[in-house]
Amino acid sequence: MSTLFSVGQMNQLGDALEAAGFTPDDVTHLRSFTKGLGLVRDVLDGYAKIVKIPQVIDLDAEPYVPNTFGLAWEVREHIKGGQFEWDPAQVELYVSEQQHYGKIKGNLLRKELKHKVFNANLLDWLLENPRLIPDGWKGKNVLFWGTLYHYSHGGRLFVRSLLYYGVNHGWGSGFRGLSNSFDVHCPAVVPAGGS
Repeated sequence: MSTLFSVGQMNQLGDALEAAGFTPDDVTHLRSFTKGLGLVRDVLDGYAKIVKIPQVIDLDAEPYVPNTFGLAWEVREHIKGGQFEWDPAQVELYVSEQQHYGKIKGNLLRKELKHKVFNANLLDWLLENPRLIPDGWKGKNVLFWGTLYHYSHGGRLFVRSLLYYGVNHGWGSGFRGLSNSFDVHCPAVVPAGGS
């Protein structure tokens, strides 16, 4: 146990780590990164800089096909989107005017979404990197309209969504049928300025 730092200083550090979103596992990992802690001090002293590594998602790749409820899901439509470098400022959640004033059937909303939408490759990348999902998406059924699915024994189309299931369960994905109604809690992920 350290005798150099006061309990108050350790509490301040703990508060700062918590405010920055660190988990107990992150702190354990940080503790084992002793060489890196020296680099952090170099940043504080102005001898080094932190540079983020660009996170690029291949929106042209074949999408993941979930095996949910024992159903044989298939991709019906997949709009490719090239190589996309993740930046939360480059995406926004779109809600149609009809969603603001009630509900709209998914098939009608699909027609309204004539601007570019993101496909399920972005959804699956976010599920692999949940720390990068914007907090403002919690409490919503965030839809990725660029990929539509159906299962082999039914003709209905489905769009996948990103959902937050709470602190204990984190982020996951679900399906929403296009014959269902979509309200203000069901936004589409679109490029910023694309609405």
